[in-house]
Amino acid sequence: MSEFLGSVWWLLVTLGLLVTFHEFGHYWVARRCGVKVLRFSVGFGKPVWSRIGRDGVEYTIGAIPLGGYVKFLDARDAENPDMAAHEPGEYNAAPVGRRMLIAVAGPVFNIVFTVFAFWAMFVVGRPDFQPVIGAPQGLAAAAGLRDGDRIVAVDGDRVESWSAAMLDVAQAAMLRRDVALEIATPGGQTQTRTLALSQLPHGTAGDGTTFDAIGLRLQPPPAVVGGLSAGGAAARSGLREGDRITAVNGKTVASFADLVKLVPQLAARDPHLHLTVRRAGNTLGFDLTAEQHTQDGKSRWLIGIAAADTHDALERYNPLRAVPAALRETWKTTRTTLGMIGAMLTGAASTKNLSSVISIAQVANASAQMGLAWFLSFLAMISLSLGILNLLPIPILDGGHLMYYLIEWIKGSPLSERSMIAGQYVGMAALAALMSLAFYNDILRLIAG
Repeated sequence: MSEFLGSVWWLLVTLGLLVTFHEFGHYWVARRCGVKVLRFSVGFGKPVWSRIGRDGVEYTIGAIPLGGYVKFLDARDAENPDMAAHEPGEYNAAPVGRRMLIAVAGPVFNIVFTVFAFWAMFVVGRPDFQPVIGAPQGLAAAAGLRDGDRIVAVDGDRVESWSAAMLDVAQAAMLRRDVALEIATPGGQTQTRTLALSQLPHGTAGDGTTFDAIGLRLQPPPAVVGGLSAGGAAARSGLREGDRITAVNGKTVASFADLVKLVPQLAARDPHLHLTVRRAGNTLGFDLTAEQHTQDGKSRWLIGIAAADTHDALERYNPLRAVPAALRETWKTTRTTLGMIGAMLTGAASTKNLSSVISIAQVANASAQMGLAWFLSFLAMISLSLGILNLLPIPILDGGHLMYYLIEWIKGSPLSERSMIAGQYVGMAALAALMSLAFYNDILRLIAG
């Protein structure tokens, strides 16, 4: 499957799951509050599939898969408003408190899904790398970090993997906030280094140059043989899976990336190569002849080996211990998301950090390729973002309805229809502006990338 088709497919899977769960929250609570549901739709526009359930509800899938809705019996939308207003289960006849519960149910179900997805991620186990730094540059080098340092905590929060550490650093970078890194040196000493993210060049936040400026890189994995091409040069010479290549023609190989660079350089001069290998604690030597292969019009020297899966960290808990871990991860992500929204509203963070469905599709595809645990982690973060976004007091969102109902509860009567219509227009304009900016950011990233 191509990257484009994969991105489209996993975007549909993501939106299908999260929108269905969100709308089910409204549906489930509405039914228990005595409100009649007419339609449950995943997607907008003309239905591509629909059926009437035993409960009388029309279930549909819309042609535009960018959301969904639950349609209630509402006198304001009925052909005969007076008749509909007196039917059992009419939405506006429900007490304002129940309508508030129905409005908040969707975002709450998204948060519940987030906790469940993080729980499942920890039970399945997310493979990762130890947070060991390799050849720091930029701000990382200026902070005094060194090759081989292991990140233990970021601003006091312990991290057990490279991804967790980089996520914390990336979030601080978006806010241009300095962070304290507690590190363990290769010699076993514990030190604290301050990463001066406030000194990031203006214009880097939200684009691919951010981490280049920070200069933090994972220590490259060693050149361990993970697979051998049948009949290839390496297999014929006697190499085995699990062998660690430490030198080629006497030149040191510290990582698989070094090997990928070194083999073509040396083979171009002389295809006869001598590999120094560590196997079961012993040092062995192997002679082989690199072979020239043409792929996509490009000629390359190969020896017929593939890198091993060198993940050396695994975030996994038993089902019981995964519960508090999932709650902690949900709270941490919530705190960060709210902080980012506040920072963008005050101008402390760049609006370049806004992303549209283009980025969501790309990350959905990438996380799915990395395995179930990574995709569950992605679903959890998107679900939480969807829940928080819908709680914002913007008319046409759930938070806007909550705002209307709160005003109705305080003043004892609903807002005028004119005020509500005006609010809808304001909300639509605000959302259109946000979506346009997010698409603009993503298009710029695609052009730059």
